[in-house]
Amino acid sequence: MLKPRAALVLLAALVAAAGTARLGLWQLDRAAQKVALRDAQQRQRALPPLAPAELARTPDAVPAQVHRSVVLQGTWLGAYTVFLENRQMNGRPGFYAVTPLRLDDGSAVLVERGWAPRDLMDRTRVAVPSPPAGRVQVHGRIAPRPGRLYEFADAASGPIRQNLELAAYAEETGLPLRPFSVVQDDGTAAPADGLLRQWPAPAADVQKHYGYAFQWFALCTLIIGLYVWFQLIRPRRTGRRADPA
Repeated sequence: MLKPRAALVLLAALVAAAGTARLGLWQLDRAAQKVALRDAQQRQRALPPLAPAELARTPDAVPAQVHRSVVLQGTWLGAYTVFLENRQMNGRPGFYAVTPLRLDDGSAVLVERGWAPRDLMDRTRVAVPSPPAGRVQVHGRIAPRPGRLYEFADAASGPIRQNLELAAYAEETGLPLRPFSVVQDDGTAAPADGLLRQWPAPAADVQKHYGYAFQWFALCTLIIGLYVWFQLIRPRRTGRRADPA
């Protein structure tokens, strides 16, 4: 029967070891998710580009088309451009420029056109030229919607926002938006708009998760080792030395 103090120490060691092991497994799971996402994206991008007639019109049809390449033709609706703030590219803070593209059938697609740096003196100043007028061709890939960040306040309005929900934005603008967005690539010739399109790969930082997992598992092993030494081995060795010959 364990004494209360010994039982408390055992319980604390078990909780700490289980917690650190769980965190290590969570980091491995995060790495596996990113690798699976990268593999899925590569498989989808290897398929032929979707034809305009094949583009999803309902939310249920979007998952099968995510990451597929597209070549769209239409006209920019520059007046509806939104700048998503607190986005980073190559470690620098800035904005994603998001503009609807009106397609030939009258519907519109929300396009993440690229990234622009933030003015460090004035966060409300965005030096991004308006998209060109007239008919354009846009190369890109299908995405569910612009990536969402945590938002402390209610959803903002105006050209600078933290997040952008497709359904709410379609209702706000009255545009017949398709239920997905397009992440624009440079294509055969990068548009002369000054925007960067060096979009991060899904598994670019997977080694970070493996490193964190190793640290958590090492800490778990250390906790178990310290418990075994101080609670089991050392007391027995001390007891043997104290016994008379």
